[in-house]
Amino acid sequence: MFGICNLAIVPVRAEASDRSEIVTQLLFGEHIEILERHNQWAKIRIQFDDYEGWVDSKQYQEITKEQFDLLSKESIILNADLIDYITAPNNLLLPIPLGASLSFLNNSEINISSFDFEGTKTSGIKPKSALIKTAFMYLNAPYLWGGKTPFGIDCSGFTQMVYKLNGYKIHRDASQQALEGDPLSFIEECEPGDLAFFDNDEGNITHVGIIMENNYIIHASGKVRIDRLDHTGIYNPELRKHTHKLRVIKKII
Repeated sequence: MFGICNLAIVPVRAEASDRSEIVTQLLFGEHIEILERHNQWAKIRIQFDDYEGWVDSKQYQEITKEQFDLLSKESIILNADLIDYITAPNNLLLPIPLGASLSFLNNSEINISSFDFEGTKTSGIKPKSALIKTAFMYLNAPYLWGGKTPFGIDCSGFTQMVYKLNGYKIHRDASQQALEGDPLSFIEECEPGDLAFFDNDEGNITHVGIIMENNYIIHASGKVRIDRLDHTGIYNPELRKHTHKLRVIKKII
């Protein structure tokens, strides 16, 4: 069984319960494989990054395997504005966030609800220099565990969405992203757009941010913010202390 998200933002939970934590979000237009069902809940796998979790069965629309396969072959096309509207049947307007998927609009066999969109789209691979400009679109977005939008986002959701909007695919969680790319030995070797990873006292990767010029970093901590980066880690000038311990810097692209 397969489906497509036909709502703006859908919570994906760790367990089949409204009380369970949100582990990620399903954005409008993203397509999924349904792995199992439990009462009103469906365990899904998101096609883009293979991330799994539980969603309410009322919060997606079923599609056929043929439609799923066709959509998986389409070029990724995303909404490029902080928020826009897609026109549903009967001229109803549905708000969609930055990064919502519009790939299904290209094929009448997939566009099963006759949605229409006249806003700004983005697709294809952009130069690495474009990553920071995209990252600034999320500046001051509040931190939200499992979030992927300007209305609430976590550290790895932020890095994944910034990369996705520029045509690059990376995994969902910081610990997964840390396994990608090539490590750099020194901060001086890095370029804007490289990723810095940070660990906790147990040595587990728990945080990630995007490196900017002149030893600055943009990351989601309380909100998407800009702080200093040095060989120790992230220095928060407001708190006058280091808040995250640097583990490794990776060149992903």
